[in-house]
Amino acid sequence: MITPNADGRPVGPTPMAAPRGSSTVLRIVLGAQLRRLREQRGITLEEAGHSIRASHSKISRMELGRVSFRIRDVADLLTLYGVTGDEEREPLLSLVEKANLTGWWHNYNDVLPSWFETYVGLEESATGIRNYEVQFVPGLLQSEGYARAVIQLGFPSASRGELDRRVKLRMARQRLLRRQDPPHLWAVLDEAVLRRPLGGVQVMCDQIDHILRAIELPNVTVQIVPFSVGGHAAAGGPFSILRFSQPDLPDVVYMEQLTSAVYLEKRDDVDSYLEVMERLCIEAEPVTRTREILLGIREEFRRRL
Repeated sequence: MITPNADGRPVGPTPMAAPRGSSTVLRIVLGAQLRRLREQRGITLEEAGHSIRASHSKISRMELGRVSFRIRDVADLLTLYGVTGDEEREPLLSLVEKANLTGWWHNYNDVLPSWFETYVGLEESATGIRNYEVQFVPGLLQSEGYARAVIQLGFPSASRGELDRRVKLRMARQRLLRRQDPPHLWAVLDEAVLRRPLGGVQVMCDQIDHILRAIELPNVTVQIVPFSVGGHAAAGGPFSILRFSQPDLPDVVYMEQLTSAVYLEKRDDVDSYLEVMERLCIEAEPVTRTREILLGIREEFRRRL
């Protein structure tokens, strides 16, 4: 039975209309629903953990979507939270199975670190992806030859087989740009990204051609920050901002490091990065000049062949 709160409104799960997305996102959505229900009932993490024979830290990890769910645990928690009607329980219980499904990227677990696995799952469900890059072309826009050169730089001792696996993973990620319901990718590139001959001159010519084909897609926007700008808003380095359609999932800022990554989702942090991204877009050359700039840089590389 769902009881009303002090305002006379029922306390229960927020209505959910067939949530979509990767298992990563669905776990976060389910966890957020469970956290909301627990807090509405004034139940502590310790009390919730005791009800499913677990620690408060496991409840916390469940609510953050960082662990898989068991139907029995979710059912017991719903009962504790006063959600006893089939109509209210069924959407959440049915979400458990979907949230525990493995995504296609799990086939690459041998070359996919856990800190980046989360990003791939989020990327798969994002409706908007905004990148700022100062050194490399974003992964979703890399040609195969360029991707191999970047990966060799990061993994100089990797075997040929491992390099092939890592390149295939990066190419597989790009399928989302051409799927039926693709996200909008908006990349802002420092001019240095395009000038640095990573992999050699021919690789860079092919890479620029790859970007030229990508910007023909209606869901891909690329801007270039020229050297003439000098210092600019993103002095702190590259970052990505992911946006989702699910109301329970806030924007996420992602910053990759050598052996780990930072994920920011607090509103103040995200707003700061959104402000920087907007300033970058203003400082960059307009979108209408992107093709012209790319063609010019490609021609300079071709003269060196």
